[in-house]
Amino acid sequence: MSEATIPIDAKLTEPIKKKATISTASRVLRYTVVRLFVLFLTVVIAVYLTILIANMGGYVDRIQRGQIQEAVSMQLALSPAFKSLSAEEKQNQMDSMIAIQEKRLGLDKPFLVRSFMYLRNALSLDLGRALQMASDSGSKMVKNVILERLPPTLLLFGTADVFLFILAVLIALSLSRKYGSFFDKVFIALTPTSSAPGWFYGIFLILIFAALLHWLPFGGMVDAPPPSSKFLYALSLLKHMILPVIAIFLSTIFLSAYTWRTFFLIYSSEDYVDMAKAKGLTSRNIERSYILRPTLPTIITSFALIVIYMWTGATIFETVFQWPGLGRALFMAIGLYDTPVIVGSTVIFAYLLVITVFLLDIVYALVDPRVKIGGGESRPQ
Repeated sequence: MSEATIPIDAKLTEPIKKKATISTASRVLRYTVVRLFVLFLTVVIAVYLTILIANMGGYVDRIQRGQIQEAVSMQLALSPAFKSLSAEEKQNQMDSMIAIQEKRLGLDKPFLVRSFMYLRNALSLDLGRALQMASDSGSKMVKNVILERLPPTLLLFGTADVFLFILAVLIALSLSRKYGSFFDKVFIALTPTSSAPGWFYGIFLILIFAALLHWLPFGGMVDAPPPSSKFLYALSLLKHMILPVIAIFLSTIFLSAYTWRTFFLIYSSEDYVDMAKAKGLTSRNIERSYILRPTLPTIITSFALIVIYMWTGATIFETVFQWPGLGRALFMAIGLYDTPVIVGSTVIFAYLLVITVFLLDIVYALVDPRVKIGGGESRPQ
């Protein structure tokens, strides 16, 4: 088509469309930056509070100083040269070695100063060395301890989240189609069971399927020793994931399906749905375009709260199933008073929560055209 044959209205509206596209992109970018800043500020506050709490009012410092004194005393006791010194010389040498070790760990500085140093290092993932724990490879670096345990946590909860979201949406749609049916009443009656956390169901699942029936393993990630072939390793991994995924599923499915089913029922009674039925659209098209699509923002918000709830309960959940993830590492670090690992695990969990909230927030803004992005005016679609 030549330029002369292009309609005049198209020539006039093209610059307007380009300007609107640029304006929308600018507002999306501004919205993204503001959200990232707010979430990062939340992480900073949460991590600093964790550092203050993890020190337990100086109790951890006293534990570290006691461990240093014990280690130095044992080291000097094995030295023949130390035994020949006078009592005063022994004390001076011991004090000197203790001071060197305390300086290496930063214990010679006030805790307030060290707390901001810890905060800076934690946010930059410069997490230092663990006091008690070590990675499977023998490394004492906190970063290695955490990176070794992060993938199992992401694998378990990522799989459970996808499994839960898809099934909950399908079940909720089915319940909304059969409102008042026996199946619908059963889900309503079982909704209060979602008040129990996943580890609670995990204990009963282990007792039934591992202890009594011997169908599935008690815990862990793979069989011991691990299978040599990749195929058998994958099968072993899937077998060990069955009970944890089912426990997460049982702890949230009834409430999620009931809540989302209610959303579907509310939107299915709107006037525009009745108009679509009058036009002769199929039930599948009506359900997909006129019920599911406008309900997605509300569902995403509800699902975001569920995901956050799962992350916060990972410590006890992974301990119950002996899952070698970040939550179990945090539980072990708390028992050993390993402050660097506690702070490091908390930082990683904080980052995971921020990434989860941020991604779901962006998805929410994309699927809901009514959201005001970057202060722009919302327009009816």
